[in-house]
Amino acid sequence: MRGADSFTEGLFTMRRLDDFVPANHPLRRIRLMVNEALAKMDELFSRMYEADIKGGRPSIAPEKLLRAMLLQILFSVRSERQLMEQTQYNMLFRWFVGLSMDDAVWVPTVFTKNRQRLIEHDAVITFFNEVLETAEKKAWLSGEHFSVDGTLIQAWAGHKSFVRKDGGSDDGGADGGNFKGQKRSNETHESTTDEDSRLYRKGKTASELRYMGHTLMDNRHGLVVNAMVTHADGFAEREAAKAMINDARQAVADPETEVTLGADKGYDAAEFIEELERLKVKPHVAQNKSGRSSAVPDDIATSEGYAISQRKRKLIEQGFGWAKFVGPIRQVMVRGIKKVDQLFVLTMAAYNLVRMRNLAEVRLKAA
Repeated sequence: MRGADSFTEGLFTMRRLDDFVPANHPLRRIRLMVNEALAKMDELFSRMYEADIKGGRPSIAPEKLLRAMLLQILFSVRSERQLMEQTQYNMLFRWFVGLSMDDAVWVPTVFTKNRQRLIEHDAVITFFNEVLETAEKKAWLSGEHFSVDGTLIQAWAGHKSFVRKDGGSDDGGADGGNFKGQKRSNETHESTTDEDSRLYRKGKTASELRYMGHTLMDNRHGLVVNAMVTHADGFAEREAAKAMINDARQAVADPETEVTLGADKGYDAAEFIEELERLKVKPHVAQNKSGRSSAVPDDIATSEGYAISQRKRKLIEQGFGWAKFVGPIRQVMVRGIKKVDQLFVLTMAAYNLVRMRNLAEVRLKAA
């Protein structure tokens, strides 16, 4: 018997949003870890809104804002406007953010107005560290063996915005887009759209306005333990690596504990290896012997630990690949180095959460 194509909507429902989310949905475990991290940030959130305590209407809860920002990364939502549109009708999104069926969805400009507040109080960095604290409790971090690498991030600015600092003309044609035969550099030109971006190329890639993102990875399970964004130049990777491994070295309780750092050939420079030795970090850097001698001692390069580090360091590329294919890091839609850094760190926190969720599933199946 053919069923009738009819639709009768109930006036009331006795089901909760949680009932519509499958028990084995990947977001369930991620949401538990996110809520655990956010609960530890309660004092920070209170300080963020101290200046507004005397009056005004209540703000959107910062916990909900951060969950929504994570959701945008996890589901590759292009913009805050699309995110809010989908949250309006997507029950999974409402459940993850913490909105009931009847709660109104806020306007997209809420993200714009609160982004600077989150930057000023390092809220995203604190969240990133709290996620790592969860991984530390579950013994998913070695705290001793690391890998480092960098990746290029295309800025939200085009070549036409890259003009002379002195206000002069480049005679680029009527549309301002013909730069053939002209010499342009970061010393004489800057972008009017994003003044923090730099014209940069690496290898056989074309020159684009870019930033450079850097991560320090723990070798045990490939979790990112530090992330930062710098201006794009030829020295940024090694300088960022020094800062990140210095933080990791100081976090080790026993100063006699052996700490290693794996990296590719681009880090094989005498001054970088000397700095690692000064920090008491063993340089497991790939030797570069292309028409030159390597700064990495041969006795280290022939050790078993060095070979393990060289295999493990390739895991760091998975984080970059995820951040660019799933996340928004291929070309960021925010301007200014602080906002790009905030987005990059949050994306790496999301990557860690996905990886930690998978690690938890593996442990459950093994048990």
